[in-house]
Amino acid sequence: MTDLEAVTGWVEGYVRAWNSNDPAEIGALFAADAAYYTAPYREPWRGRDTIIAEWLARKDAPGEATFSWFPVVVTPELSVVQGTTVYPSTTYSNLWLLRLDQVGQAREFTEWWMEQS
Repeated sequence: MTDLEAVTGWVEGYVRAWNSNDPAEIGALFAADAAYYTAPYREPWRGRDTIIAEWLARKDAPGEATFSWFPVVVTPELSVVQGTTVYPSTTYSNLWLLRLDQVGQAREFTEWWMEQS
């Protein structure tokens, strides 16, 4: 299940979870057996419980960053999102690959983030 409405809902949920660090909000984003790649060629965090634990081990303070985004491509199998994350002292360009299941949870999520000069 991937359409623009589903992708928008997922990204909005991700931003809410990013700012709340609420385990239930984080977990709601991911299928039970999801894979979260924090970089394209790293081993992923596998499974919802691991994703929650790893996210919380690296969490940002609520409200520390802002995130703006737009969809690059949305297909039934894969969506690509381009974003910008602004922290007080650093700005990052982001590229996300997102594969959603039939209920709108991520089966697979890969993120690239590059510091802007």
